[in-house]
Amino acid sequence: MIDWDDVRYFLAAARGGSVRAAAERLGVYHSTVLRRIAQLEERLGAQMFEKLPSGYRLTAAGEEVLELANQMEASSHQLETRVFGRDQSARGLLRVTVPPFLATHLLMPDLADFARMHPDIEMEILTTGEVANLTNREADVAIRIVADRKTLPLNLHGLKGPEVFSGVYTSRDRLPALRAGTPDPLRWIAIDNHGIPDWAREGEVHITGAPFRTPDAETQIIAAQQGIGMTKLPCFVGDADPLLVRVPGTNPPMHGTLWILTQGETRKTKRVRLFTEFVSRRLAAYAPLIAGLSVTRD
Repeated sequence: MIDWDDVRYFLAAARGGSVRAAAERLGVYHSTVLRRIAQLEERLGAQMFEKLPSGYRLTAAGEEVLELANQMEASSHQLETRVFGRDQSARGLLRVTVPPFLATHLLMPDLADFARMHPDIEMEILTTGEVANLTNREADVAIRIVADRKTLPLNLHGLKGPEVFSGVYTSRDRLPALRAGTPDPLRWIAIDNHGIPDWAREGEVHITGAPFRTPDAETQIIAAQQGIGMTKLPCFVGDADPLLVRVPGTNPPMHGTLWILTQGETRKTKRVRLFTEFVSRRLAAYAPLIAGLSVTRD
């Protein structure tokens, strides 16, 4: 079975006359184009190009494939146009993947607003921080905290959101005793196996006990509320929690930048456009809270 994506890469190389031109046109790496063409050649059992000093030239087999590939492209465009035209109503399934903290501690009221505004859109919220494969429709929209935009796949379309900052938090009730130098051990509450970061040692309160680890984010928050120790949380989580307080003197680095990610033709459908524009406006309104400027929803 021939993969249409492989044919697209073949067409780009045939029209551009080189792998480099194809890569630039498709917004992918040079190696991706080579791999896709090799896959097509393997499936067809024929060589598509001759590599010459002046660029790539189609072989006889490549010329035959080009004619059929053009027909495939025309049929694909016709199919996309028809389906796209039917998909411009505010209805259907919308899959959104969001990191757990962002969903439960910031965006859920907004997701509820969107659902009320568009009752015919069926919403599926996937609370995970893992990278969803937007190309394979595991999700239509991914909201992610990204340290470097260059680490994201080139085929994703991104709307940049606010910068996310974190803080070091502990139980509000326990802070006075900790400042007074109580002998009760203070632990570093972590959700990974890394050691205590240097910036967490610079505050007025210092770690005195062994680490306390949990892989679950909500358990991490509850452990801090119960006075087990201190932990790093996004400011929109820690600042909004009345049981927590920032550890004085700590100044952690920026956590990353929020991106709203979509891909290909899916991003042009009405339900996806409505959602991305809506959530972009809401995130912009929350920018001071997300940046840790002690601004609440009210």
